[in-house]
Amino acid sequence: MKLLNAIIENMAQGKSIALMSTDAEISTQQAADILNASRPHVIKLLEKGEIPFKKIGSHRRILLQDILKYEAKFKSDRRKHLDDLAKEAQKLNLGYE
Repeated sequence: MKLLNAIIENMAQGKSIALMSTDAEISTQQAADILNASRPHVIKLLEKGEIPFKKIGSHRRILLQDILKYEAKFKSDRRKHLDDLAKEAQKLNLGYE
């Protein structure tokens, strides 16, 4: 039901919806769109080895599942860091509760 609601909400906002297999290969621009990042940033992540990819000629191809895995880890790490900052602010009595 959550998925259907998300699809309807996105369509109502005029956003396009695409269903893809997680083993589909995507371009760096598609990966950037998914991560809401710039294409050069995605390329830096690939070149640093943070996201696996393969090259076909001069084009980089990324498995959709690898992008989704990276996104989930990034969000989890961000949440952990924010929680740590909030705990530290509470310890220092900075007015956050």
